[in-house]
Amino acid sequence: MLRQLWTRTAPALAAVICTAAAASAQAQPPAGGCAALPNHAALKAALDKATADEKSGLNNHMWATIVDHDGVVCAVAFSGKDRFSQWPGSRVISAQKANTANAFSLDSSSNANGSGQAGGLVLSTANLYSAVQPGGSLFGLQFSNPVDPGVAYRGPYARYGSVTDPMVGSRIGGVNVFGGGLALFAEGKKMVGAVGVSGDTSCADHNIAWLIRKNLNLDHLAGVGGVSGDTARPDNIVFDLDANGKSKGGFGHPQCMHTGDAAALPAVAQ
Repeated sequence: MLRQLWTRTAPALAAVICTAAAASAQAQPPAGGCAALPNHAALKAALDKATADEKSGLNNHMWATIVDHDGVVCAVAFSGKDRFSQWPGSRVISAQKANTANAFSLDSSSNANGSGQAGGLVLSTANLYSAVQPGGSLFGLQFSNPVDPGVAYRGPYARYGSVTDPMVGSRIGGVNVFGGGLALFAEGKKMVGAVGVSGDTSCADHNIAWLIRKNLNLDHLAGVGGVSGDTARPDNIVFDLDANGKSKGGFGHPQCMHTGDAAALPAVAQ
């Protein structure tokens, strides 16, 4: 009798335990360096202001994601009235951009034993566009570090963009090679993670990400190395493609519909 009862109840009991364990895992607070980074409310406020201030591109609502220096998703937010007010596909793209900017930027701590970058080297996702094209110096980079679909598309979907977005606390992965991802630098020029933005043209995404970083006071990059040629904006988007789409400096990005004035973006902080 007991064996029959156990046979009938064991699968249901196991399902309950697994469900509870999964819910508990998703309910855990962000790990690692997220505690020192802006929370959901701060990201949401910075995103809302940046989206309102930047009118280039299509003037769409946006998604934004912050990751820590380990690539752990710390916060995900949107600027519209609900999660359907901006392109649904841009949620994962924003996280992918944040992961990319975090994965391919350095601060001065990279310099040791005669190697590394004395002042750091920061690359926005916009800086990677030309470098990953066929014949470019970083061709193939876009196929590395794939997005983890189990993290990207985990439910419940109603929590997307909320404090408890299911991506929070996990590593998303992914490499994105157009505008919208920027490394985050705290005071002392210490890199602490990255922000990614998606939902409009890639040029507008870059500009909005730039304003978010400024709004969060995480743009302490003065003196950090970059490829933009502008020391006041070391990881700014570069528009130097010729008629054949070839970048003069190797890190250029195409212009977009209703491209804003990236040269007028605020200078980075000390």
